Amino acid sequence: MSVFTGALPLIPPAGTGAGQQDKGPNIVALGGGHGLSASLSALRLLTSDLTAVVTVADDGGSSGRLREEYGVLPPGDLRMALSALCDDTDWGRTWRDVMQHRFRPGNGRGGSLDDHAMGNLLIVTLWELLGDAVAGLRWAGALLGARGQVLPMSTVPLTIEGDVRVSAPDGGSAVHTIRGQARCAVAGSLEQVRLLPEAAPACVEALTAIELADWVILGPGSWYTSVLPHLLLPEMRQALCQTPAKRCLTMNLATDTKETSGMTAADHLHVLRRYAPDFSVDVVLADPASVPDRQEFVQAAAMIGAEVVLGKVGASGRRPVHDPLRLATAYQDIFGNS
Repeated sequence: MSVFTGALPLIPPAGTGAGQQDKGPNIVALGGGHGLSASLSALRLLTSDLTAVVTVADDGGSSGRLREEYGVLPPGDLRMALSALCDDTDWGRTWRDVMQHRFRPGNGRGGSLDDHAMGNLLIVTLWELLGDAVAGLRWAGALLGARGQVLPMSTVPLTIEGDVRVSAPDGGSAVHTIRGQARCAVAGSLEQVRLLPEAAPACVEALTAIELADWVILGPGSWYTSVLPHLLLPEMRQALCQTPAKRCLTMNLATDTKETSGMTAADHLHVLRRYAPDFSVDVVLADPASVPDRQEFVQAAAMIGAEVVLGKVGASGRRPVHDPLRLATAYQDIFGNS
């Protein structure tokens, strides 16, 4: 029996991941949380040359606790991206469930592991052993047999700060500044959003992946806290504007959320143009049910250089979630018609 006594190498042994052969277009998907998981679950059906670039501004729940206590990147959205890249095999489903397992209080008593996701703890463990965020994610992906790689958008934890207008006692209104992704996500209507630190470094590997991609997919996801941050980070915005890759923007199924109260689908496009006027898009993909005013939406898409592709990509049922197979079919059509 061998006993581990030294440091892990930064690169996992060859052959430890699934789908490492060249297959399909080179795709980079950007976002965070459930939205990025949706696009990755679809894209992994089309290619194994897939990179997820994930926001690192989460400050709530298990991720927030680990970020505060250990000074690490918040691992939650990175964990969800890795889980979404797991194959539909016994190995893939088992490790996906392990990564997503969340500890709950036992015997009515609280404990230090309460509400922590197992995958978050595994990722932070690899970071402590390796001292390298990208290498730790590579090892986690190899363990899971992930179909693609997961990278953080920045090598330092980020903070989202926003201005929100609230009612004043005199009947007027006032602007309050709120800080943190968890608070901004339920703010209602954000008037101005910033990313701190303003000159935070982008992950070099992520910038390289964007430069070499055939397609860059942005969205779906929480617009101000998962999608927009990629365009707020200076180096990332420059890479997205200058890449020779085709760019596809995937719209949300629900536009009027706690974060985007009162906004239409066209308003979402205006937000991107406002914060990144040099950023252009080739295709905007949307479900017809989420675009009641199509003329306004098409005009807004044209302002960022995009053609609108409408297709039913939502899952059957009341909840506004993307169906992986329908989304994969839509992406495949878009890639084939480019």
